[in-house]
Amino acid sequence: MSFDFFPVQVRRVTDLTPSFRRFTFAGESLDRWANPGWDQRIKVVLPLPGCRLDEFPRGEDWYLRWRDLPPGRKHPFRTYTVRGVREGEVDIDMVVHEVDGPASAWIAAAGVGDEVVLLGPTTDSAADYGGVDFLPPARTENYLLAGDETAAPAIAVILEQLPAEATGIAVLELPGTPDIGYLPRHPGIEVRVFPRRGAARGEALVREGNRAADELVPAGVAHAVEEVDVDRDILWEAPRSARGGAVLRSTPLYAWLAGEAGAIKALRRHLVGDLGLDRRTVAFMGYWRLGRPEM
Repeated sequence: MSFDFFPVQVRRVTDLTPSFRRFTFAGESLDRWANPGWDQRIKVVLPLPGCRLDEFPRGEDWYLRWRDLPPGRKHPFRTYTVRGVREGEVDIDMVVHEVDGPASAWIAAAGVGDEVVLLGPTTDSAADYGGVDFLPPARTENYLLAGDETAAPAIAVILEQLPAEATGIAVLELPGTPDIGYLPRHPGIEVRVFPRRGAARGEALVREGNRAADELVPAGVAHAVEEVDVDRDILWEAPRSARGGAVLRSTPLYAWLAGEAGAIKALRRHLVGDLGLDRRTVAFMGYWRLGRPEM
């Protein structure tokens, strides 16, 4: 993985909907920022009172060194999707919600000039950058994209970058009706957005994601699915290299699922276990777990 640390400042803050706030970051270091596109994941290192950002560990073993730091010296960081890249600027869309941790507190209070550190892909190496999980076969008849608000920025980029002739369905569960307009449109992908409106998280996503899958998956033979304990194990599988993804010549459907781990597990079970979809054509990412912070 060819990632590096980029010190940046907030250049602009744009409220897109009640639940989505775009932070545009700028800095001289971004002239080395690579842009693989799709659902590129990066990390944002947030400021910690009384501790300078340049004290955050660097190098390949940064995480091990960070983990061993005392609490008062351990800058929090969170994972986000790159929403847009221009010369000297990177856009990241973040979800606005009640303050319940360091990330939501930063989102609520941050303004122009505030500093963070981005850990993202660098042009210093031509190797696989890592952090991209949208890896469909070259010939894909239909796409199923499904997620909650945490997956919305990634789905938005995917919709913008898929060719115009691509077809399929995108299902998104969002906090409220005013958020419906967040996703861009695509000529061949039907976008279905479902406001939560006080219902349980993941309820609409599972129901409507399964309905879309039933419409898109051709008749097949169901088979057993290996269960994932989302309370113990990391729910994350993006078929690639020898295990699937790019090595497959074609598929009638490629599914990309991301969001709360329990809901994503249920969607994946229906696709693979009930409908018999080849598991090598399903990328599923548990971005978060209900009731648990990222770390």
